[in-house]
Amino acid sequence: MKVNHLLPFAAFCLMTAACNSGKQQAELTAGIQFANLDTTAMPGSDFYQYACGGWMKNNPIPDEYSQYGSFTILSENNRKQIQGLIEELAATQHEAGSVAQKVGDLYKIVMDSVKLNQDGVAPIKAELEQLAALKEKSELYALLGQMQKKGIVAYNVVYVGADEMNSDMNAVQTYQTGLSMGEREYYLEGDEATTKIREAFRTHVQKMYQLAGFDEAAAQKGMEVVMDVETRLAKAYRSRTELRDPHANYNKMSMEELKKSYPTFDWDAYLSALDLKDVKEIIVGQPASLKAAAEILDTLPIEQQSIYLQWKLINAAAGTLSDALVEQDFDFYERTMSGTPEMQPRWKRAVSTVSGALGEAVGQMYVKKYFPAAAKERMVKLVKNLQESLGERIRNLTWMGDSTKVKALEKLATFHVKIGYPDKWKDYSTLDIKDDSYWANIERANEWEHAEMVAKAGKPVDKDEWLMTPQTVNAYYNPTTNEICFPAGILQYPFFDMNADDAFNYGAIGVVIGHEMTHGFDDQGRQYDKDGNLKDWWTAEDAKNFDDRAQVMVNFFDSIEVAPGVHANGRMTLGENIADHGGLQVSFQAFKKATAAQPLPVLDGFTPEQRFFLAYAGVWANDIRPEEVLNRTKSDVHSLGEWRVNGALPQIGAWYEAFDVKESDPMFLPKEKRVSIW
Repeated sequence: MKVNHLLPFAAFCLMTAACNSGKQQAELTAGIQFANLDTTAMPGSDFYQYACGGWMKNNPIPDEYSQYGSFTILSENNRKQIQGLIEELAATQHEAGSVAQKVGDLYKIVMDSVKLNQDGVAPIKAELEQLAALKEKSELYALLGQMQKKGIVAYNVVYVGADEMNSDMNAVQTYQTGLSMGEREYYLEGDEATTKIREAFRTHVQKMYQLAGFDEAAAQKGMEVVMDVETRLAKAYRSRTELRDPHANYNKMSMEELKKSYPTFDWDAYLSALDLKDVKEIIVGQPASLKAAAEILDTLPIEQQSIYLQWKLINAAAGTLSDALVEQDFDFYERTMSGTPEMQPRWKRAVSTVSGALGEAVGQMYVKKYFPAAAKERMVKLVKNLQESLGERIRNLTWMGDSTKVKALEKLATFHVKIGYPDKWKDYSTLDIKDDSYWANIERANEWEHAEMVAKAGKPVDKDEWLMTPQTVNAYYNPTTNEICFPAGILQYPFFDMNADDAFNYGAIGVVIGHEMTHGFDDQGRQYDKDGNLKDWWTAEDAKNFDDRAQVMVNFFDSIEVAPGVHANGRMTLGENIADHGGLQVSFQAFKKATAAQPLPVLDGFTPEQRFFLAYAGVWANDIRPEEVLNRTKSDVHSLGEWRVNGALPQIGAWYEAFDVKESDPMFLPKEKRVSIW
């Protein structure tokens, strides 16, 4: 990604003649950078190499990354911009309690390596001692709630979010979480790579206990307790693929039913500690994992409970303590699990911390300087264009009946579109940033966020609330609010180039928009109606037709070997793969319609259609380490960048025409084997 030639605030003038600031399409460039290509590769043999091979050669992975791509470079550009804003505040004194004081002081606290190293593990000493003093099982439940408020999650998590069967209202819910290695497979699978990571985790846990002040024998015992507890939990966890079933994750119980189903769990003490009072019902996400947690809490000796919860504290706080703890934490989670050789410099970590704890405060500064309010309306027009294209495709589907089409079009028409930044910013006045310790400030930030969340229990959903900060280089679809959101951070090259014509921009940001729209109709999103409720609005025949067509996608990606002996998970990545497919189809159709009256010329030797697909591929230019390939194949619902190109394009008829791909070419798929959904 090359962004230096663009002003970030200018990256909003999108795609139609009305958005070209007076420029005609003929005056605009192709947007394709020849240095990013590898023209020695054949488009029909390996399109990813053809479109991105030059980029990968010219952009080797820096030592601080496990993967490095177009997204990364844009994120780094944004982070550098944010650094300038934050350091300007950190350089001077500000009124106590002001946003400027909080942003500037938190940054200085994270940057103060001398104090962090002098303090060592002192910031968590009192909490370690509190956990060591546990005597009775009855003390555990309130303690778990208190820890969760501070961001230390063990066994399970309770949160407040939209009730998926009544999406206008917020409900108290539970979800499986808390495994230190993240994915259940790391505890259960026996292949060589996974076994190696599991053994490294054992060593890591012991080292962390010792760095926190435990002797060798206590550290050994702690490791054994951690492995015992988390392996038992992992056996009861649903896989990421199983978690894709929203109906299976919806198990609403009254408090009476909950206490009957999990009789040993002290719900009153737990919920009270979480500041959740008078709870009448809870939606249990994964009953089996909650049962396993309740059983461990009831049967594990209290001294082992103490040891395990001490680990959860150490693990949660590690990145905020001395260099020795930070380095050991990095060594396992990044160097071992993802193959990252070196830690990011402290300023980058500090910017990320501030942007995480005070996200919208930083976002407000970011958009004020880099994304003017006038940009919103122009982006809204583009989204409307893509909505029309998806609507046309739905009306022309041959596999869907009329009654289902009517409801699909109603859902499409009611998309809630969010562009750039929220209309109402979060109020951080009750969050205190103090000069005590990095960890204490993170705990207060987590408690602030928790208080904001639990205050929503039993109240209407605020559908204008944002789930991403404006500076984020990403986008999302949320099924319970039926919303699509495009933060200001993503509206820059290579997603958008104001100097390039429609062919480039429809291939890049246009596909991103189409991707998020299609999430409303992927294997999960299609199960929610126009109001965001988990409700079946499909005829049985249409649902079967969808599932049959989606299975073609599953089978195709299951067949991809991402590493020797390791295959992609077509079912786990199905939603994102469908969204890529739909985004390509919808945006290409919109592109052709927008340029029908004035067809674009050949530029730099590429037809408009070729530039569309080259722009799409350029978004996914990426280098990745072998360790991270294995990690993401277990944990990421997105396909790897290479396969978001080489797996997606063979399904698109227009790509074959654009590059004259023949039956003899390695990437060729017969029409009857291609995915055809949206």
